[in-house]
Amino acid sequence: MRYIIIGAGAVGGAIGGRLAQSGREVVLVARGAHLAALREGGLRLRVPEGELTYRLPAVDGPEALGELRADDVLVLAVKTQDTEAALAAWGPAPVAGGGTAEGTLPLLCAQNGVEGQRLALRRFRHVYGICVWLPATHVEPGAVSAAGTPLTGMLHLGRYPHGTDGTLRRISADLEAAHFEAPVVPEVTRWQYAKLLGNLANAIEAVSGPLDNEAARALYARVRAEGEAVLAAAGIPWASAEEQREARGDKITLVPLPGAPRGGGSSWQSLARGTGSIEADHLNGEIVLLGRLHGIPAPLNELLQHLANTFARERRPAGSLPVAELVRLADTVATADRAERAGRADQVAQEKAS
Repeated sequence: MRYIIIGAGAVGGAIGGRLAQSGREVVLVARGAHLAALREGGLRLRVPEGELTYRLPAVDGPEALGELRADDVLVLAVKTQDTEAALAAWGPAPVAGGGTAEGTLPLLCAQNGVEGQRLALRRFRHVYGICVWLPATHVEPGAVSAAGTPLTGMLHLGRYPHGTDGTLRRISADLEAAHFEAPVVPEVTRWQYAKLLGNLANAIEAVSGPLDNEAARALYARVRAEGEAVLAAAGIPWASAEEQREARGDKITLVPLPGAPRGGGSSWQSLARGTGSIEADHLNGEIVLLGRLHGIPAPLNELLQHLANTFARERRPAGSLPVAELVRLADTVATADRAERAGRADQVAQEKAS
């Protein structure tokens, strides 16, 4: 199989580089300065064993490849906010032997959150979800780092919305030959929603820096409690913390890499690179959406969604909001939400009494 990595940034570059290292055929899809650097000097993958360079085909879209091959696997690794554009570009691409990518090829969504695969299923017939546990950084154009050892990452795989198949087992075998553990599971969304709960901290880290103090950790606990209440009301199961610890164990340990400091997670990196967009609508915003659908308030997640989007839109520096100010804002919106709910309850009581 040939792997076409749509979005060869931190996660996509790490997966593509490791697959190439193991002898698999890989095409990288990128844009702008990153694409130019990939074409000029190849993909530089910084990992614990050193910097590895892979000169791989690098394109900006399907037109550059002509007809896709019937054995191609599309790995969607763009941020969720860029998903629609990627699906629109790659879905109609013709495939040798007849048909189009969206009707015949497998599409793996290597993304945070759950919305990307929902969007994909509107167009693509064969959609697979990945719960991505892969600490990686887009260091600079052409360079990606992945500091995990002995495994680079853990990628739970499953058909979306549920199930497994032979194609997925072949992909798993390729990934496991490339420094990943890639268990095939029948309900991949259980793992993705567990990851989503962890990713609710991304916005805190992005706007106020690492969760390395008690105030930030306490705020995240409140934000996560909102998320768990919303998922429970929606009837959505997630893998427990114990199940996650048992699966991961000590298989992925981060080590310092020369010239490749890991400043923060994916949302922090978006602000640090000044991309102008961030994935908060599909992380904290997913909890907000589900809360509104099921009548469960999520004011803290709504606040973080708003702040992260504001920081991205205005290109404010990552981590520049003091955590004390963030906590003050959180307390303010939580108090206002309680007052609003109390007012609604009083109004209902009065209507019943009359």
